Amino acid sequence: MPLRLVIFDDNHDFRESLLHLFRFTPDVEVAGAFADCTGIREIIKDLEPAVVLMDIDMPGMNGIEATAVVKSIAPSIQVVMLTVSEEEERIFQALRNGATGYMLKKSGPDELVDGVRLVSKGGSPMSPAIARKVLQFFHGNMGNNFVNNNAAWQQQKTADANDSNLTPREQEILEALVDGLSYKMIAAKHFISTDTVKNHIQGIYRKLHVNSKGEAISLALKTGIAGNYRP
Repeated sequence: MPLRLVIFDDNHDFRESLLHLFRFTPDVEVAGAFADCTGIREIIKDLEPAVVLMDIDMPGMNGIEATAVVKSIAPSIQVVMLTVSEEEERIFQALRNGATGYMLKKSGPDELVDGVRLVSKGGSPMSPAIARKVLQFFHGNMGNNFVNNNAAWQQQKTADANDSNLTPREQEILEALVDGLSYKMIAAKHFISTDTVKNHIQGIYRKLHVNSKGEAISLALKTGIAGNYRP
């Protein structure tokens, strides 16, 4: 039975090239390909992929944020970042959010197919340049410090979230962020202005003690604080 693959990438030509590549890969079935992560929770639940190829820079929710959403729904799904970015911060954010692999778009067709097969069998595909950065990071004391500091940070953030006292409206907007909606889409959904949405989001950041949408989404998924207000 072929493994089910879902692709998220806003570059139309690259997305089409991936569809063409995997269309001729007999042990892989592309269940869906999307230009952004709008409605990602429903997509993942409906299509039930084994592997997700995830771009990073997309409109609305980015791929690093979306990875946390995918893993919160089905931890068994393997997410491989497929991007042009070689920035260390993004690499480790993606891995921290649950990505199993990190490949560059300049990888050859055979590498991409092998990467999907490898991750489905329990491996962690990484482009050589990315693997080198990861090894360099963890060879020094930086690795241990990162793990220890990150664990302490997560514990404190969870405690902050549980005591956040978000209003019902802030809960709704946080839920919308988790669903991948843009500020404009949230405003239309709740019949408010985008400025009002931004004000609510600033209040969410302040109460959760986070500094970005990605941190807010990740914390919401880890603690379940947004799910209590799902209609």
